[in-house]
Amino acid sequence: MTGNAVTESTGFCSDAWTATAASRAAIDALPFVVTLGDGSLDSGRFAYYLAQDTFYLDDYARALAAAAVKAPNGADLAFFAKSAHTAIEVEQDLHRTHVRDLAAYQRSPTCVGYTSYLLGVAHTRGYAELVAALLPCFWIYQDVGTRLLAAAGDLSGHPYGDWIGTYADEEFARSTARVCEIADRTAAVADPATLDRMHEAFARATAWEWMFWDAAWRQEGWPPQG
Repeated sequence: MTGNAVTESTGFCSDAWTATAASRAAIDALPFVVTLGDGSLDSGRFAYYLAQDTFYLDDYARALAAAAVKAPNGADLAFFAKSAHTAIEVEQDLHRTHVRDLAAYQRSPTCVGYTSYLLGVAHTRGYAELVAALLPCFWIYQDVGTRLLAAAGDLSGHPYGDWIGTYADEEFARSTARVCEIADRTAAVADPATLDRMHEAFARATAWEWMFWDAAWRQEGWPPQG
């Protein structure tokens, strides 16, 4: 679990992380992630990605808010409510720097698919499954950001240093560890069927993360209409 905030888990998170090793290796190998790390990523592709991320985070914040509503205790409620607010703040800070005209973009098919999946889980499934579906966005971004920072070293002059710094940040690592702690605690009291659904949700959301970055590299659009 190199580059990871979560090194203590011996429960759900450890098992889910191991089970998705192939998907995560595929993410690491994506041209978008490789060129993001070395700074050679085309600025148009990055702007497209951040526009899609703006659309995504709007709905991800709603899913986090749903987790707050479903939370079984006040501490988890407060954490997910704060995380929903933070998602919007991150969106505003990063995206105003790199995206000149958000109106020039529309939600990609992959963005629609991923957010529809998360909101579907938020509105039709239980707390345990929702937590598992929300976790990859935290954990994969923290892992990628931390390892890109380690590879880049000094971010001064890096065209995407603000993005890398955001997700390699210690506060974001603490938030990731907190979601993992919640997932482990929730899974520990889950029945076998619920635990299976948690693993399925984690794997599905991890796959969507791969698709999201791949779509950004291709600047995915919709087929011609009419």
